[in-house]
Amino acid sequence: MSLLTSLKVMLGAAPERPKTTTPEAAAMHEAKRLIKGPERAREIKAAHAEYKSNKWRNIRWATLIAVNLVFVLSYRFDVQLVEGALTASRVVGFHMADLNSALQVMLAYKVILLNLVIGTGTVLLMWWLFGGRTFCSWVCPYHLLAEIAEKLHLVLAARRMVVDYPLHRGTRTVLYVVFALLAAVSGYTVFESISPTGIVSRALIYGPGLAMIWVVGLLAYEVVFIRRMWCRYICPIGLTYGLVGAVSPVRVKYNLENCLHEGDCRKVCLVPHVLDCTKKTYAEDVEVAIGADCTRCGLCIDACPTGSLRYDVKGLNKLL
Repeated sequence: MSLLTSLKVMLGAAPERPKTTTPEAAAMHEAKRLIKGPERAREIKAAHAEYKSNKWRNIRWATLIAVNLVFVLSYRFDVQLVEGALTASRVVGFHMADLNSALQVMLAYKVILLNLVIGTGTVLLMWWLFGGRTFCSWVCPYHLLAEIAEKLHLVLAARRMVVDYPLHRGTRTVLYVVFALLAAVSGYTVFESISPTGIVSRALIYGPGLAMIWVVGLLAYEVVFIRRMWCRYICPIGLTYGLVGAVSPVRVKYNLENCLHEGDCRKVCLVPHVLDCTKKTYAEDVEVAIGADCTRCGLCIDACPTGSLRYDVKGLNKLL
């Protein structure tokens, strides 16, 4: 997938089947087309019988909890190694600031602070290195809550007790501009006052306040009406980090050769549109790097019974 196509999809454009494919990919697509239904069903059943993994989910959850626990313990025991919250902090005296929060502050107060520039520069470099929306799935505390809420939604949906009413993905891009304009015009960081990322982070560190009522209500709404509404359709933080990490050396890579196209990866994906290349005839090459909107969560890697998805470092054959 080209960088331009990846960014268009992240901003809300619908993924499309590629108009051209490499000769190697075309040959594989044709060979897979000749496999009949019963034979394909047997292959899928055999692959699933031998494979089950939650490796990357467990590593990711442990990392997310550990990162947030560092903030909590540092404050509780007053060791001052890490001060502040995820939106803005000092790590061993060195300033770090969330990119979207810093943008909101600069737009609202019409000032650029040196500490803010230093802090955002450090964070920008770090999330460029990890790529995509890594912050969302590996660090954001609301993401973990939303992931659990999503599992509850899927259980209720399977019993036909709730129905998902998805929004257009371009809604997030529109709201990104709206939140920026609100900050610039009002002189107030409007988004920060409603961001569940900051609210949950501060609640963990300093104790919950009335703002947690909003977070609980938001999670309840996601369970009943719109699956992962905040992360998929509203939050500008993910869009900011997606733009920063669009050309990261670390990515998830798809290999067409052994893929059975059974769709398990898309079923578990937090942003399933990034995995359209795993559909039959959608891969433009034998190997395809997953786009900028990917959260690098690893759920697709855990779900794939043939190892067709993996973490990859650009320029190296394999990370693991």
